[in-house]
Amino acid sequence: MMKDMLTEIDHVAIAVNDLESAIAWYQEVFGATVAHRERVESDGVEEALLAVADSYVQLLTPIRDDSPVAKYLANKGEGLHHVGYRVDDCAAALQSVKDAGGRVIDEAPRPGSRGTTVAFVHPKTSFGTLIELVQE
Repeated sequence: MMKDMLTEIDHVAIAVNDLESAIAWYQEVFGATVAHRERVESDGVEEALLAVADSYVQLLTPIRDDSPVAKYLANKGEGLHHVGYRVDDCAAALQSVKDAGGRVIDEAPRPGSRGTTVAFVHPKTSFGTLIELVQE
């Protein structure tokens, strides 16, 4: 097994019903600024990334009723959705999870927002936390 595969926390994702209100709250309360904003059609979400040092708080809202984030909000309500970890090699990190017998959501890395390559690890594997592997 490779050591130190997780290099940094890329982002903490929070599912919200109203993206504009959530952005306004973070701006008003913490002076946070939106570093990046994007609609990710493949995931059915709109995101706003708020810079926090070298990482982000990712505010996510669904743009389709059938998106995973829409289902999450319907079942659990607003709150922590997943943690994104930076990795140097998304494919190798994903393979490490599979080699350890872990469940994955993405069988292969795929394009993510801001030009990244990503893959998700199933929360049943990772102690109830959905994990996103992020290669910049």
